[in-house]
Parts: sequence; C-alpha cells; structure tokens
Amino acid sequence: MTFRGVFDLPKQKLLLGNLQKKTENPEFWSDQNTAREVMKESARLENIIDTWERLESAIAEATELAELFQDDSTEDLENEIRASFNSYESEFRELEVQLKLSGEYDDRPALISVHAGSGGTDAQDWAELLLRMYLRWANSENMNTEILSITNGDEAGIKSADFKVSGDFAYGLLRSERGVHRLVRISPFDSAKARHTSFALIEIVPEAQHGELAVEIKSEDLRIDTFKASGNGGQNVQKNDTAVRVVHEPTGIVVTCQNERSQGRNREQAMLVLESKLLELEIKRREEEESKLRGEHIEAGWGNQIRSYVLHPYRMVKDLRTEFETSDVDGVLDGNITPLIHSFLDSQVGADT
Repeated sequence: MTFRGVFDLPKQKLLLGNLQKKTENPEFWSDQNTAREVMKESARLENIIDTWERLESAIAEATELAELFQDDSTEDLENEIRASFNSYESEFRELEVQLKLSGEYDDRPALISVHAGSGGTDAQDWAELLLRMYLRWANSENMNTEILSITNGDEAGIKSADFKVSGDFAYGLLRSERGVHRLVRISPFDSAKARHTSFALIEIVPEAQHGELAVEIKSEDLRIDTFKASGNGGQNVQKNDTAVRVVHEPTGIVVTCQNERSQGRNREQAMLVLESKLLELEIKRREEEESKLRGEHIEAGWGNQIRSYVLHPYRMVKDLRTEFETSDVDGVLDGNITPLIHSFLDSQVGADT
C-alpha cells in the first residue's frame, strides 16, 4: 500500500479513507496482526497527507508574500520570502527521497551480512572496514544497530558479520549497498608494501514479519547447533553454549546469532533472520520472473563489483552502476555514504516502469 512514482494526494486520501472504513468493522481486531498493519499504514498515510497539505498551504502563503513584494519591495520582506522558500526547498528534498522509497519493503529494518571475499587477510580487514562504515552511517542517521554475529579473521579483520539496522526506511536506503565492493590499496599486511585488491560481499534483506512467508518452515528441514559465543559479550556469554546456528537444508541458508545472552533469544533472532533470507529468495524469484518477461539477461552468483574504493595510486570511490564518484575516500569510509545512496535512488526512478 505504499505510494509509487509521482505523489498523488487525492489517491492517498482515498486509500486512507478505505483503511479507516476497515477499522469501523466490529470484527476488525479479531485478526490482531492484520489490524496492527492497517493501523500502522493509516498512521503513515495520515503523516504523509498532513505534511503535503501543510506544504501546500505554506507555499500558498509564500506566494502571496511574493506578490506583495512587487508592490512593497522592502529588504525585510525580501529576506522573509527567501528564508521561507529556502526552508520549503530543504523539506521538499527530504520528501523527494521518500517518494523514491516506494518499494513494498522499503520501510522495513534491514538485515545486513558482510562477507570477506578473495584477498586473504586484506579482504578480512576490508570486510571490517565496511562493517564500520555502515555502523557509522546508521549512527549519523540516528538509526539503531544490533550486531547479531561476528566471525573474526585469522590475523585481522572479520570473515563475516551479521547485523540489523532499524530506522526510517532502513532497508529502502541500504538496499543500494547490496553487491560486491572492491578495495585497491597498499596492503598494511605486506612487508613489501605492494598494492593489493580485495573484495567483500554485502547482502541486505528486509526484516520479515512473523507468519509472512507463504511457505511453512518445517522443523525437519532445520539443523540447529549451539556453541559458545565468540567475540564481545562478557564472561557469561563465553562460558555457555548460548550461540545458535540454524541451517535450512532445502536452501542451504546458514544463520548464526550470538548477540543475546540466552540460547532461546538467539534462536528466536536466528529464525527471524532465516525468515528474512527466505523472503529475499521469494523477492528475487519474482524479480527474475519479471526480468524474463521483459527479456532481460539475469546474472547469478557474486557477479561484478558494484563499487570500487581506490586508495592507491589515486584516491577515488566510484559506483559502477550510477557513475557517481568522489575523491573523499576517508569521508565515505567514515560513513558518509548518503550521496552514493541518493545517486542509486535517482538511477532507479522509472527503471521499473
């Protein structure tokens, strides 16, 4: 029920009216999960409608001021008009981004997996740098993060990590990061100071809602192991078999969760992540079917990198899908990836039509 394309205020009001009629049904709360979703969507639509109506009214007032300026061209009035339009322009930019986040799951939390690829210790260090980059970005956007599991590297960095980002349109924004990321630099682990190329894979899925999958997850299809948690977590976590690994044998999906102090909570988290990864498989299946109908080529596997980060012989971050590039490599690695995300969203406008 999310809006798509150009914002249509009358259409959103009609959608809100239909949802409000559902709440008037005496049986509305008999299905509490559906009822909560209806109430959540109603609140979202009300917020959108209120925002656009307020902007329409404010712009009408600013236009009247501009007309007055023609008859009374004082410096104070000019400054007031400029300040008003600058404020509206800034708010419109934020709304423009939201209009691009019109996917079915864009307002969901994002579950992110970082995997070191080819490149040995350098790749494991690169995977940790990417993890740091995303955690810093989320913090700058006032989003919540939760580390679900980390497998440390042999000498440095990490082999893999799973974490969750929760906040407004977390998945819609971060889905642009899905793919292979390539790093070129002078290796800090090479005594000869040679240039190395490393790769890491970023997987991002929207968090599933319990009971959302059409296919039941059968207990006989699962292999569940427990083990001692590694990394941070304190002595209590280290001494007990609190970490949980769930293997979904029909698909080969493996999920590990070790963040919680109890085995039960880790199992719940792992099952939710598994549901999310199975939901992503369903999303990919639909996309592949649509692509085949359009006659598009589909490439499986890791595929080519989506972005290159070059620290030597020059400094440049370049997104190979959008051609966006910046020389501020340090800023990007410190979490300033918003321009890259926005360039991807801009490239997707009209792509699905």
